[in-house]
Amino acid sequence: MTGAETVVQILADEGVGVVFGYSGGAILPTYDAIFRYNRENGSEGAIDPMQLIVPANEQAAGFMAAGYSRASGKVGVCLVTSGPGATNTVTPVRDCMADSIPMVVICGQVPTGAVGTDAFQEAPISSIMGAAAKHVFLVTDPKKLEATVRTAFEIARTGRPGPVVVDIPKDVQNWSGPFDGQTTLPIPGYRARLKAVQDNLVSDDAAANFHEMLRQSKRPLIYAGGGVIHGGAAESLRRFSETFGIPVTTTLMGIGAVDTTDPLCLQMLGMHGTAFANYATDDCDFLIAVGARFDDRVAGVPGKFARGAKWIAHLDVDASEINKVKRVHWHHVGELVPALDKLFAHAREQGFDPRKDGSYADWHAHIADLKKTYAMNYERGGEHIQPHAVIEAINRITKGEAIVATGVGQHQMWAAQYFDFKQPRLWLTSGSMGTMGFGLPAAIGAQFAHPDRIVIDIDGDASIRMNMGELETATTYNTPVKIVVLNNYGDGMVKQWQRLFFESRFSGSDKSLHRKDFVKAAEADGYAFAKRVDNKDDLDRVVREFVEFDGPAFLEVIIDPMASVYPMVGPGMAYEQMITGDWIPSRNAVTREKVDPTSTQMF
Repeated sequence: MTGAETVVQILADEGVGVVFGYSGGAILPTYDAIFRYNRENGSEGAIDPMQLIVPANEQAAGFMAAGYSRASGKVGVCLVTSGPGATNTVTPVRDCMADSIPMVVICGQVPTGAVGTDAFQEAPISSIMGAAAKHVFLVTDPKKLEATVRTAFEIARTGRPGPVVVDIPKDVQNWSGPFDGQTTLPIPGYRARLKAVQDNLVSDDAAANFHEMLRQSKRPLIYAGGGVIHGGAAESLRRFSETFGIPVTTTLMGIGAVDTTDPLCLQMLGMHGTAFANYATDDCDFLIAVGARFDDRVAGVPGKFARGAKWIAHLDVDASEINKVKRVHWHHVGELVPALDKLFAHAREQGFDPRKDGSYADWHAHIADLKKTYAMNYERGGEHIQPHAVIEAINRITKGEAIVATGVGQHQMWAAQYFDFKQPRLWLTSGSMGTMGFGLPAAIGAQFAHPDRIVIDIDGDASIRMNMGELETATTYNTPVKIVVLNNYGDGMVKQWQRLFFESRFSGSDKSLHRKDFVKAAEADGYAFAKRVDNKDDLDRVVREFVEFDGPAFLEVIIDPMASVYPMVGPGMAYEQMITGDWIPSRNAVTREKVDPTSTQMF
């Protein structure tokens, strides 16, 4: 096989059915190999066995691959050319690294002999991507191409998942040689570390120590992160929580790990988490962190986080996360499913049954009271459409079963707060990086992962314009993605911070495209359903038409430009200082105090 054919055959062997990418000179041999593979392996009238989806921009290709991965759990694949094609994928690569998303990016590169000469469309991808990706390969020996690409998939999906970049010079793609079908690179150090984590099971003594803390606890709380979803541990976590009656709160990335409609679910905690989740975190006496990393959006002031906890336990697959931010009393580094199952089995063996003996009755009553007293709420009167109402209208139809992608900003937080998610991998958002422009391409990628599911992009007027060219990608491939733009004419989250902390000096944040007619833009890109709602009385009717439309649909909703995201834990603040706004009570009567932006992290 040629090198290009080798790459395509490995993609097929890995079960890759969709590739997202943009062509160019240095990657043309591989694009041609995909064309020939589909012609040789497809049947007339059927979908190509390896679909090649072409976006408007390589950044969007990376986010499509990420959306595909987040929704399916499989490794997403992005195929781009050299130079600007590859550098355009730096942001999605870093985004995947920050959120532990498995992706393989295959880049074309100038011929081996031209590397380092500043050849046309050359960029030092190994150096550029080295700090952003889980691993980077530059293939200079064509005999190692097969092993390298196969190993890239292994590294991307194993351990703590992440993006792997493979930079392949054009002459390596054109080279011909034998295809082995099974070779991998010798990476003994990585595999040894991986095996150590896989083999590290919870010992009987460790389980007994954990159980003793749980037995003594009167107010236990599970704090679940994205690792639960990446590790396929949602079922084990739910069984543990439901059997023993332990409430659960999740991070932004952990949404869906437990059913958000379950009485034991406190939804999201943190900077824009529910007030009742944050108060419960303060009130618990035993915090059990599972696949979470105590990041600054959750534990903004580590010394005051979970301030009432006598014990903190931490289960994670990555040893570097243990005691990195918050000191814990018990920890386990290993795969989450066997760890949770061991702790569950040990507790059952000890006859632990708090639901039967009523050990947590007072705690459950306290949780129920928190959820009732400090329930999510917003202004329901007035003439403006509130963004929360838009989310609720969609949620009444989709009932927690839709795949929801978002951009980044206020709309992202409103979606996290007001949508229901009954299963994992229904919530797709850029967490750690907070990348505007993520929502639309991620939704398209998710739609290819699940062609028969309802996929909705909740976006903002500022966020969507960063990758607005992908509106046409959705119609080109007739993907029935449903796109909502909550238009408040500006960078809403930035303006909220400026109102709270900078005396309403809207420096650079009121720069949205005020003259932009989103509906006409969508119509120009082929949307048969493209509507705008600016009257509250029309909202429910149009939302139902929008969701039920058969095909790509676009909906712009003109929302209250002063709507804010509450609750909010400001930078450098503890949960007791949480700002709840005008419509959610606060048990500490916190005022909207000013914060010195020079002494804290802005976002």
